[in-house]
Amino acid sequence: MTGDPDPCGCSDYTALSRRSLLRGSAYAGAAGVVTSMVGDVLTASVHGAQPGGNVLVVVSQRGGVDGLSMVVPHAEPAYYAARPRSAVAASQLLHRDDTFGLHPSFAPLSGMWRRDRFAVVHAVGLPAPDRSHFAAMEVIEDADPGSRERVGWLNRMIGALRGESVFEGVAIGTNVVPTSLVGPSDSLAVASAASLETPYAGSAVGADITRGLRRLYAGHGEVPRAGQAALDLARGGRRFGTEAAVAPRNGAQYPATSFGKAMENAASLVRSGLGVRAIAVDSGGWDHHVGLASEMSSGLTDLATALAAFFRDLGPDAGRVTLVTLSEFGRRLAENGAAGVDHGYGNAVLVMGAGVRGGRYYGRWPGLATARQVDGDLAVTTDYRHVLTEILQSRFPAVDTSSVFPGTGYRRVGFMRR
Repeated sequence: MTGDPDPCGCSDYTALSRRSLLRGSAYAGAAGVVTSMVGDVLTASVHGAQPGGNVLVVVSQRGGVDGLSMVVPHAEPAYYAARPRSAVAASQLLHRDDTFGLHPSFAPLSGMWRRDRFAVVHAVGLPAPDRSHFAAMEVIEDADPGSRERVGWLNRMIGALRGESVFEGVAIGTNVVPTSLVGPSDSLAVASAASLETPYAGSAVGADITRGLRRLYAGHGEVPRAGQAALDLARGGRRFGTEAAVAPRNGAQYPATSFGKAMENAASLVRSGLGVRAIAVDSGGWDHHVGLASEMSSGLTDLATALAAFFRDLGPDAGRVTLVTLSEFGRRLAENGAAGVDHGYGNAVLVMGAGVRGGRYYGRWPGLATARQVDGDLAVTTDYRHVLTEILQSRFPAVDTSSVFPGTGYRRVGFMRR
């Protein structure tokens, strides 16, 4: 993860962080090391990349972000009654319509909203409430309830694209493969572009070593193929690193945070021509049981500043990139005694970039009246998989979304262009 666990000390979230690290390390070891050295995970990279394709960026707001603070239902008296210390005043909201407005910290993204490149889908979530960080995140990232295969939905997506680059699915800002990317198709986890550097890269000595290793691994069989694949991975890593060494384009200014750096690296990867199709980035911890107002203000400022810089940095390549945010659940309507909010249900999803019909709020709003709540939480009216399905059908029409989200069905929301 690019950020530290929330200081609230939520035991479930702290356990999620530890278990994700251990589970991710085990999966990365099994799927990324063993398979790549004796199978075909990395050998696919020998055939080269597919530059110029569309790219999906998934930003995880782990910990359960408060969608009611991100996208405030200012027309609901129940929102203000339930949050006397942490509600966002209607007068402070950006881009208000009759029901909603954006948190003021989204100001860096106002230009994208006005240019119809940024939209919101509200009341999104799991089909049934699950307020455990660990369990809910597993469901969100597997997106295949009941399956024992332990394959993430992003891994199924890149598998369906049948590309030829080991860089097709990349998690940036971490050395742990997230559950969404775990599976049989090519995927990587890199803390930064520098993580793929090799000794003597770019030097005459390095060139001699590479030539020697290529001769050593010439021939047929699993070991030679794995060796050649590893060399091709290193070559792609140097290309990624060279691109990342160039200053951000178009006056883009990233925040000096781990998330800002991860998004800067993501822009470099998109431009590198290495064939990336899916990028996963964590945006830190959003488990705000304490001091919701100040925590959301600082967290959303970091998020919005980094995302605005990312799209500015991409320049013409922004026309290939669609970004969506995901979190395991929302927060309860009522604030707690520490002016925070506890684990809830329905949430808001942000979608921006290529193909988005922006400048609007989407979803079937259930309202916040007591009879409309689910045990004190915002109800879910849009399955999160329907949001992801709509993005894939619009931007990756070659993908059979029923294989990415099996047994889901689909109801169009309307936020993506056909």
